[in-house]
Amino acid sequence: MNDLERRWAALAGDSPAAAEAGAGLLSRWREPHRHYHAITHLAAVLEALDQLDDAASDPDAVRFAAWFHDAVYDGRPGEDEAASARLAREVLTTLDRPAAQVDEVERLVLLTAGHDPEPGDGNGAVLCDADLAVLAGSPSDYAAYASAVREDYAHVSDADFAAGRAAVLTGLLDRPALFRTEAGHRRWEDPARHNLETELVLLRAFAP
Repeated sequence: MNDLERRWAALAGDSPAAAEAGAGLLSRWREPHRHYHAITHLAAVLEALDQLDDAASDPDAVRFAAWFHDAVYDGRPGEDEAASARLAREVLTTLDRPAAQVDEVERLVLLTAGHDPEPGDGNGAVLCDADLAVLAGSPSDYAAYASAVREDYAHVSDADFAAGRAAVLTGLLDRPALFRTEAGHRRWEDPARHNLETELVLLRAFAP
């Protein structure tokens, strides 16, 4: 059993139904068309949650949301999160998770479309911070991330991708804070802003 399989079993249990659900999720995360939104991203988000989950009111709901947040990925922002949220509800209901937790996981998955939790939303802040932690990587790690994102959107023209990506980066930089948890803000805010600003400069310099 690998680390992700162990993490899923610890979270969902070791029943045959839980094992089947976990295998199905891992199969989705390993789909060949994925580059950034792949199994390495899932592992990274789960590891980031380990550093933040004391700020969550329901750490298990946050972890389930991490497993499902990109479970459906076809390069359609908004639609992918909605489909992933529906999948989470379907699978977790089948696993007899409490209805309130299923509702919370669905809400959290949908929240990753914009990464903008409301003040006081501890679960949302933890999940969004973990999902955005990649922005604070070393320059080489960030460059690899940006390249993988471009590959995920290979179906989009260079001009359209540059315009869309620049809009995303500008929107993030315009926020008062990228990270909403105390630990996330302390660890990742400054390097993430530096990386975003650098990518934005490069996008504008090489825009078609």
